[in-house]
Amino acid sequence: MSTMIETDVLIVGTGPAGSAAAALLATYGIRPMVVTKFNWTCRTPRAHITNQRAMEVFRDLGIEDEVNEKRSAQDIMGNNVFCTSLAGDELGRLLTWGNHPLRKGDYTLASPTEICDIPQNLLEPILVGTAARRGARICFNWEYLSLVQDADGVTAKVRDHVTGEVHTVRAKYLLGADGGRSKVAEDVGLPMEGKMGVAGSMNIVFEADLSKYVAHRPSVLYWVLQPGSDVGGIGLGLVRMVRPWHEWLIVWGYDINEPAPEVTDAMATEIAHNLIGDHSIPVRIKSTSVWTVNNMYARENTRGRVFCMGDAVHRHPPSNGLGSNTSIQDAYNLAWKLALVLKGRAAPSLLESYDAERSPVAKQIVTRANQSIAEFGPIFEALGLTSTKDPEQMKTNMEKLKEGTAEAAARRDALRKAIAFKSYEFNCHGVEMNQRYQSDAVVSDGTAMPEFSRDRELYHQATTWPGAKLPHVWVFGPDNRPVSTLDLCGKGRFTVLTGIGGEAWVAAAQELGVAFGLDIATVTIGPGRDHVDNFGDWARASEVEDGGCVLVRPDIYVGWRHAGAAANAKDLLRDALASILGVKAGAARSAA
Repeated sequence: MSTMIETDVLIVGTGPAGSAAAALLATYGIRPMVVTKFNWTCRTPRAHITNQRAMEVFRDLGIEDEVNEKRSAQDIMGNNVFCTSLAGDELGRLLTWGNHPLRKGDYTLASPTEICDIPQNLLEPILVGTAARRGARICFNWEYLSLVQDADGVTAKVRDHVTGEVHTVRAKYLLGADGGRSKVAEDVGLPMEGKMGVAGSMNIVFEADLSKYVAHRPSVLYWVLQPGSDVGGIGLGLVRMVRPWHEWLIVWGYDINEPAPEVTDAMATEIAHNLIGDHSIPVRIKSTSVWTVNNMYARENTRGRVFCMGDAVHRHPPSNGLGSNTSIQDAYNLAWKLALVLKGRAAPSLLESYDAERSPVAKQIVTRANQSIAEFGPIFEALGLTSTKDPEQMKTNMEKLKEGTAEAAARRDALRKAIAFKSYEFNCHGVEMNQRYQSDAVVSDGTAMPEFSRDRELYHQATTWPGAKLPHVWVFGPDNRPVSTLDLCGKGRFTVLTGIGGEAWVAAAQELGVAFGLDIATVTIGPGRDHVDNFGDWARASEVEDGGCVLVRPDIYVGWRHAGAAANAKDLLRDALASILGVKAGAARSAA
């Protein structure tokens, strides 16, 4: 018997994108329905590097402390090791994820949060639990089957695997967060660019106490080169820390042109022992799986009332640790817009900015992640692995690095430079934090986008240019305790930041909040005001005068700014809000 169920938002998938969207919408007062064909959240570690921007989303959600309880902290992530085995020769090392003293300051200045490592199987329950506690309806063992759109909503078919019933769900909007082989994206015909299945990989999750080989050089990633042992002869395997220093995940290749291998426990144990380099270490295999490396993104992420996010629209290898982080930011970008539209505070046209803002990001991170794989080439070349196909000769070439010849010295220098160049994968702070938006949900102040003074992939450059993430600096509240400028914003609200001389902006925001039906927070920064800029950091970072205004969107992106005080502050702020929301004051649509 088919049952008709109605909901404002139907979310397909409970991965990082779907669960984050559910938690955010529920926090904003919308009760989404979430369906997944699985009977629980992710059971294997999968995604793990969690960058500062994702942590800022968790901070805004109020779950940062809960995430930090499960994390491996930044200071034990850093020694990215290249070796012949964990017990064998070390070929080189790179301090990563902001742990080098010359980079640590960049990360500290960029955010009140820290980059960390939290496996996906530990993160998803936090996000799903948050969503459920705040009102989302989570349906495990419910598989999405199909959808039909019309002018007023989406009608989806879902199968309850417990009872076998097929239910009809009528939603105003549907979010496709159903992974790298998204049926939702396929059903609505999103245009894709690139190729699936460009290489084959397997994951081996195992338990082993490897403290004696790794505790003195703590890291998340240990790259093992054993010529002749895998596809292509070079023999590159990854031993990834899941929990220090007893739970691990190996990534190992297979020939994509052949059928995927059946990975037995015996085979997995042999691979683990070879990469460890010590067959006496007890190994307990927990799980194995095979997967493909993909190089594909959606040129558009939206069709009508269907919005796709996460791996559904950006499919790429785990290089750079961008997958779950970008998925969470997809959700953060869309959730506040959906909430305001559903509450009648914004026109549906606001939702068009999701595609304009996030589709370019999908292309960027897919390109970057696949480029990072190619950037292993100079390491292989310096080791002498590309000049021959004979594994024994490869090993001989690696051994020659130890010689006192001019050739060996040149190759050692080349290896050091090649490893240092991998900062573009493992210290990609700019890729993570420099995303800037251009859409109808951003109002230009007439200034050009600031040029980057340093490499835009390696270094974050904060700015209040409309379309950029609000800069983080510490200011001080009435109790003289430090408060991040990011913490003054978010929580589903617009925020007006101003200073002494900006009283007209505060009055305008209060009046326009009533007119637009919005909760607009106002913060005045200056001596004797709400918060004090004791270090002068906000004065430098704000890029406006004391009496100017920075209008911050609910996702803590700058929506508009004005350089100084203005006699017509109310008119200016009204126009900016109306442009972002697609409505006139007092004329927002009553239904979505």
